Amino acid sequence: MTTPISLVLFDMDDVLCHYDRSARVRHLAALSSRTFDEVRHAIWDSGLEAQADAGLLDDAEYLNETECLLNCPISKYDWLLARRAAMTPNLAVLALATAVAERYRVAVLTNNPRMVADNIGYLCPAVANVFRANVFASASFKAAKPAAETYHRCLDALDVSAAEVLFVDDLEINVAGAREAGLHGHLFTGHEALSSELRCHNLL
Repeated sequence: MTTPISLVLFDMDDVLCHYDRSARVRHLAALSSRTFDEVRHAIWDSGLEAQADAGLLDDAEYLNETECLLNCPISKYDWLLARRAAMTPNLAVLALATAVAERYRVAVLTNNPRMVADNIGYLCPAVANVFRANVFASASFKAAKPAAETYHRCLDALDVSAAEVLFVDDLEINVAGAREAGLHGHLFTGHEALSSELRCHNLL
């Protein structure tokens, strides 16, 4: 007998919110007097962001390394302001999550430093209003999607089995990783397809 879904686990960027990395880069470029490409290379091409997402650096170490790479003081507020500028809530998907939450549990698992989950009320109030304390950054689990331990450690924190969880992400590699970890997976392509998937599982 198939285990019914009791929790829907959502990715955040480009699912629950529209994410514009270029807006974040432009903000940091203006702050540091560096070019767009210099900031992009320093933060992403260097592997710094991936290390932070995987929990290899704590928040202080991550900010310190960012300052070193940009040769400019970067406060936590500066970083959060840049991150906030890149996020716009996807109201259609948040409406679906709100509807699911009337009868079932919902949570977020995002590849990000801890600062994102810890400050989600500032970064994207619309997401915080739906998910409240159930917003988890991969860094907290010392791993990043699509590694199986990322999903398992998140589910341990939520006290739920993989077979009871539907995972929603816009990246195929992350959905595949979730399925390999025993979760149900849905590749997000838009709110209409997601709505159909949720109805198939009797979640709406």
